[in-house]
Amino acid sequence: MAARRSTADILDAAVHVREAARSASTGASGLDPVLTALSEVMEYDHASLTRWDPLHRRHTTLAGSYPDDATAYIENRLHRDPVFPVLRSPERGGLWLRDVPGQLLAASPGFQDVLSPLGIEDGVAQCLFAADGRYVGMLNVSTRRPRRAPDPARAVVTLLTESLAAAVAPQVEPQAAAAAGRPGGLSPRELQVLAELTTGRTNREIAERLYVTPRTVGTHIEHILAKLDLPNRAAAAARAVAWGIEASD
Repeated sequence: MAARRSTADILDAAVHVREAARSASTGASGLDPVLTALSEVMEYDHASLTRWDPLHRRHTTLAGSYPDDATAYIENRLHRDPVFPVLRSPERGGLWLRDVPGQLLAASPGFQDVLSPLGIEDGVAQCLFAADGRYVGMLNVSTRRPRRAPDPARAVVTLLTESLAAAVAPQVEPQAAAAAGRPGGLSPRELQVLAELTTGRTNREIAERLYVTPRTVGTHIEHILAKLDLPNRAAAAARAVAWGIEASD
């Protein structure tokens, strides 16, 4: 049995995770080194870092070691799991398996059909949010060995979320980033219309959702394309996805 690591060792390992995440966020390296460094914070059997794709409404695995069926569930079905609304609360500092109510686990296909057959007894699912509040992805870590309590890794994983979020967030071109943060850029209504473009809805459908006329929607789209120097609505939708903008359900 491996010797228990001290809190000081875990904190030192967390620094390495943050350095690897910073390197990944700049494009200097991939995300595999991040998970490798994370294994020094907490031992695991499987782990993954995924990016949320708001256009296709799925997660994309950027680095991971889960079996194919588990990876497919995380990518395509996890966001519909009964546990996910609890996970995605920005106020939550990660959801550890041992803390999930038994009734919720019983209703979760992710646990019953995916994790349980792997013999998973512990781990954490941590949603990742950009500094502006956008949901950008998720860290999943699973182990077959229950972790001791108190567990310093719990707090450390929470402290690492900002760095991990920066690492999984889509890389945005400098010009796009400047436009995204410019107060004099898109108006709130133009941002709403831009979000709707990611759904492929027509001007009439967007108008019905926003309680305006199709002509008004067309005018907003003209302004969006002009302000962002884009050729068409498809390019505008792609820009919205790069910024993590999505329409409400």
